[in-house]
Amino acid sequence: MQNNEISKIENIKPISMYDEMSSSYLSYAMSVIISRALPDIRDGLKPVHRRIIYAMHKGGFDWTKHYRKSARIVGDVIGKYHPHGDQAVYDALVRMVQDFSMSLPLIDGQGNFGSIDGDPPAAMRYTETRLSKISQYLIDDIEKNTVKYRSNYDETEKEPTVLPAQYPNLLVNGAGGIAVGMATSIPPHNLGEVIDGALALIDNKDIKLNELMKYIPGPDFPTAGTIIGKDIIKQGYKTGRGSFKIRGNIKVENLKNGRDRLVITSIPYQVNKSILNERIAELVRDKKIEGIRDIRDESNREGIRVAIDLRFNVEPETIKRQLYKYTSIESSFGFNTLAIVDNKPKTCNLKEFLENFLKFREDVVTKRAKYDLKKAKDRAHILIGLSISVENLDKVIKIIRSSKTPEIAKKSLLGIKWKINKSLKLIKLTEDKKVKTSYSFTEPQVNSILELKLQKLTALGINEIENEIKKLAELIIQYKKIINSKKELLKVISDELKLIKEKFSVPRRTQIIDAILNYDIEETIQKESVIITVTLQGYIKRGALNKVKQQKRGGKGKTGIKTREEDSVVQTLSVNTHTQVLFFSTEGLVYRVKAWKIPEGSASSRGKSLFNILPLKNHQSISSIMPYPEETSDKKGMHIIFATAKGKIRKNNLEDFSSINTSGKIAMKLDVDDKIVGVKICKDDQDIILSTKFGKCIRFKAKKLRVFKGRSSKGIRGINLHDKDTIVSLSIIDHYSSKKNGKLNKDVKSEIKAKEKYILSITENGY
Repeated sequence: MQNNEISKIENIKPISMYDEMSSSYLSYAMSVIISRALPDIRDGLKPVHRRIIYAMHKGGFDWTKHYRKSARIVGDVIGKYHPHGDQAVYDALVRMVQDFSMSLPLIDGQGNFGSIDGDPPAAMRYTETRLSKISQYLIDDIEKNTVKYRSNYDETEKEPTVLPAQYPNLLVNGAGGIAVGMATSIPPHNLGEVIDGALALIDNKDIKLNELMKYIPGPDFPTAGTIIGKDIIKQGYKTGRGSFKIRGNIKVENLKNGRDRLVITSIPYQVNKSILNERIAELVRDKKIEGIRDIRDESNREGIRVAIDLRFNVEPETIKRQLYKYTSIESSFGFNTLAIVDNKPKTCNLKEFLENFLKFREDVVTKRAKYDLKKAKDRAHILIGLSISVENLDKVIKIIRSSKTPEIAKKSLLGIKWKINKSLKLIKLTEDKKVKTSYSFTEPQVNSILELKLQKLTALGINEIENEIKKLAELIIQYKKIINSKKELLKVISDELKLIKEKFSVPRRTQIIDAILNYDIEETIQKESVIITVTLQGYIKRGALNKVKQQKRGGKGKTGIKTREEDSVVQTLSVNTHTQVLFFSTEGLVYRVKAWKIPEGSASSRGKSLFNILPLKNHQSISSIMPYPEETSDKKGMHIIFATAKGKIRKNNLEDFSSINTSGKIAMKLDVDDKIVGVKICKDDQDIILSTKFGKCIRFKAKKLRVFKGRSSKGIRGINLHDKDTIVSLSIIDHYSSKKNGKLNKDVKSEIKAKEKYILSITENGY
């Protein structure tokens, strides 16, 4: 017993876990790559799409037949060829129906197959399909031994490894898929242009990319739009990789009431129109795009139409550029032209796509010609037998009548050397063997003679036999030319491509323009004076200055902002829409926002929270805002002063804050229990005033402060504070020195009035 156990253990072969996992993973990866995710460069189809088309062809669901339930087709596919879920097969079928997904839909559908708004298709039990007309040119000649077959998953059926496609379907309809460690993204193209490119390559196999792009200038999406960047497309066609921008088309309509309307007439490929509309509405609601009065989706069967009504005096070009920047109406399409070539994944350039297709077509057409040649020869051989039998009709009838059984008659007919006269010419037309004056029947010929109907013995029947032999002779010559002549072979391929172009070519839908230089939306923003208002609780808004009317003394004023209880306005700025506004947080960070990006608010609104505009954290608040000078001359000699609650003060050059990224930057380092209470711009000939909570203040010349080089310093002490006292405000005033004797005569008072500044102090309780 023990020896047997040892013997069994000795038969166990140890293997490396690393090697086993590597081997298993590679096997799985290649299975996904070859059998699921990537299209074949020859017919442009993934296995699931090929199986659907083949199953429909075998089932007789061609474009000339009635529609059949999609569930029937899905059942055939998963039952015979595709051992995966029915929903995955149905999803693949649905995509081949959608005219917004494929340049030339391969399946003709009846029912709800989803929409460009992202609506799901109806269940497969409700929809009906059949092959589209163009699909016939993918499947034609498949019965003529043109492609290889393999066993299905349970070896009960045979399926083609590729379809004998007559046009470059992969370029025409594109493809997308994610495999293991690789992905493909091939944009669709215009059928007519692709065929023109293939014909040009047939005429000149050494054609350069520049010449080829005269025929195929770029992708052509079924959803139209505009591609930006001819050079980018060229680079992508050269390397097989790239990314370009594609825009939906927007036109401007001038309405009778003086307003303008933007109309979106197309959207980028694979963009969900419903989500796009929601995004535009969201931007309008959040006031990131201002000037839009109404949005309506007026799309119908005739095409896409999203109407965007604008307010009075709003520049349409401004809104267009904002839509391009903030929504998917301008999207990027990254293409990676990865396909299965010779059973391996390969990234191909434009020329390689066409070369591989034409190489495949040469093989298919040659095999088809050989098949047709054999069929023509076989048929001619039978007809030759019939012709000779008619020529020797009396003898043939005598042998048949004298034979007791068909087998004896067959044997007798096979054993005779038959004299030929008229048939000799026909034999020379169709058969390779040399014949002089006699001929021996073959078994197929004898079988045909024995099955010959009497009507064939009429003069008309004999004539028909001779005419058919002559036609077959012409076909045999033609097939031999195709097989033996590369020139004739390419002519057949060219003629078939031209026929497909004539039947199915449509005008280009997608425009291609040169790359647009980076533009700044601000260029389209009108420069106008505005008032920015900030409240204690962190709300901010922008309003046009021209809406504030000047009033005489004693006027009641006008509501400028509506605040809630315990909230109040703490700061206002008068700037223009192009001014950069700096926001300093109590924690020592600085942010920058253009004034036009601050949401506009009505007099009755309190504005938007600063948290919606700046990347503030929950514990942060803004202590000060200030405009950053636009002109270089305004910055000369200017400094920025920081004051903290603990009495620290620091002076920097204003230009230290000329570059601030969107996430902000450190303005000043602070102690843990300290915070910024004020930030001001000043010159060296001005004075600084620090005021404290306990009513103390200090005034000194700005030039007494040294300029700090960096932003990491905590500054220096600006004032000595008592316990629990803190700085509450920072003020900048013009410097003025009064007379030393201190006498306030008339001249001194006049001088003070002209040059000195007065300080207005307001206490916490309103005194």
